[in-house]
Amino acid sequence: MDALDIMTDLDNAIPFFQPIFSADEHRAIAYEILGRYRTPNGLISLGPFFQDTEIPEEYRLEVDLAILEKAFEQAVHLDGDILFFINRDADLLMYDHEQKLLQLILSFQERGVSPDQVVLEVSERNYDGKFEDLDHLLRYYRTYGIKVAIDKIGNDSSHLDRISQLEPDILKVSLQLLRSTAIGPAYQDVLFSLSLLARKIGAALLFENIETAFQLRFAWKNGGRYYQGHYLMEPAANFVDSHILKEKLKNECHEFILSEKKKLETLFALSEEFNTRIHELLAKHKRLTDYSQLLQTLAIETDDMAFRMYICDEDGFQKSPNVFKSSQNWIIQPEYIEKNWSWRPYFLENIIKMRKERKGILSDRYNDIETGETIRTFCLPVNSRHFLFIDLSSTYLYDREGLF
Repeated sequence: MDALDIMTDLDNAIPFFQPIFSADEHRAIAYEILGRYRTPNGLISLGPFFQDTEIPEEYRLEVDLAILEKAFEQAVHLDGDILFFINRDADLLMYDHEQKLLQLILSFQERGVSPDQVVLEVSERNYDGKFEDLDHLLRYYRTYGIKVAIDKIGNDSSHLDRISQLEPDILKVSLQLLRSTAIGPAYQDVLFSLSLLARKIGAALLFENIETAFQLRFAWKNGGRYYQGHYLMEPAANFVDSHILKEKLKNECHEFILSEKKKLETLFALSEEFNTRIHELLAKHKRLTDYSQLLQTLAIETDDMAFRMYICDEDGFQKSPNVFKSSQNWIIQPEYIEKNWSWRPYFLENIIKMRKERKGILSDRYNDIETGETIRTFCLPVNSRHFLFIDLSSTYLYDREGLF
């Protein structure tokens, strides 16, 4: 693609629109504005043109503005609650000293496209300038009601501190790597951490590159408010009926809900089963006051599901050795006595909950630091001051529906 060919033929540089659907209304609530170029052989994407840093900034800016103007011309008749996502590389945004983008947006205000309908989708991952300058510029845009989305998240999350500082309205997370259930749980956990970040900073999550039903379900389960991708709808030259996928999304969401409720009911039932089983074992062996002997006895009777167990007090100090399953044999690890685990997430919260409710808790799935395996922990009160922790093996979890 020759940049000069495009520059001298802007009539054939046209906008395409990819719908963005909402989780709460199941309708198209926004469009991402994309660039296409008409050639004798058909349409080609202008993405490579805008991403080519060897093309002068003024060329890329001029083409971008030409496409946006045509897009807004088509959008003036749409409802006033429709959002328009505008892609803009951070370096190119900073290069626009005359604020031509802002002038273009404001010029359509009286024609039916308000600045508060515009979402500036910024990719700042490779930005080389002063971060404070970018921060100030985005805050300036916000004074006009323009929203800010941070793009290119999900494949590289090493700049989360900068994202937090920018306080975006929307985090746009790519699910490109999550194309099948074959992806490892670690990557899914990274994406889950992004959903926690979005909640902490008050940003909505937009999951893009959704190409399968599995990805859509993942987006729904991890707090995605907005969805975008070829599985839903490909970019097109025109706008669509905002309710075009309402029934499809409603039905798929219903299936997600049924599946998740079934899983939660399974987890609840298993937690109740663990409660009953461990309480019966503790009652059976209540004469064993030495915790090391008690744990060795419990280990033998829970050999089918556990690989580690220990007892802590309410402040997180370990009052027993570890009893650990190594090569099918249970061993004693006295070096863990008096280690403190109160720093672990939710530790003290769970202690208080167990003490108040007098019943056990089954943890979320997580990767064990020492073994690297995916596990869950079941914990319950031994008495009013001490609490038993049982780490469930990955083999056991894998064999039980809803646990792994």
